[in-house]
Amino acid sequence: MEDFETLLKGSAEAHGHLCPGQVVGVRMAMEGCRLLGLDNPRELPQIKKLLVYVEIDRCAADAVSFVTGVKLGRRSLKFIDNGIMAATFVHLETGKAFRIVSRETARGLAHEYAPEIEDKHQQQLEAYKRMSLHDLFTVEEVRVTVKASDMPGPTRFKAVCQNCGQVVRDKREVMKNDRILCRPCALGSYFEPIGTKEKKHV
Repeated sequence: MEDFETLLKGSAEAHGHLCPGQVVGVRMAMEGCRLLGLDNPRELPQIKKLLVYVEIDRCAADAVSFVTGVKLGRRSLKFIDNGIMAATFVHLETGKAFRIVSRETARGLAHEYAPEIEDKHQQQLEAYKRMSLHDLFTVEEVRVTVKASDMPGPTRFKAVCQNCGQVVRDKREVMKNDRILCRPCALGSYFEPIGTKEKKHV
């Protein structure tokens, strides 16, 4: 694996700017890979061995994706909307998994790790580079049961919504009143077509 500064620079360029979240995400990903024994996760054959769950859609998630090579389009990156600065790294061959959580107390330690920097944002950024892993993260080994429908690779499962005819992949359909439905038909949607009334649930 490339060194921290190289990964941080590349991550910041890919993300669009350098921020404390990038530092946290890069260090989180490096530690997750180290714990799983992966030293080159962005290339074959290791790229097929890693699955990562991120629990927040913030800067750190982009850093984790950059360092590890996991992506939504490859189905190797999973987003769990918990609002927690955390990621779980799963080795698909061994089953070993580690959840790494950014400690909220780390922010308050920034002045101890970078006392010479007055600007709070820059102090936090530099402190997260220097901070011990113990002060920056909580790490625990966990068990993750990955469903077959969540595994990377080609589509294995397809269904057709009996209300709108939409093809639904990867077991995301919903059974309601003994009918197979897509989630928008069964549960409602985040969008509403212009010029129509509110979509009725089936």
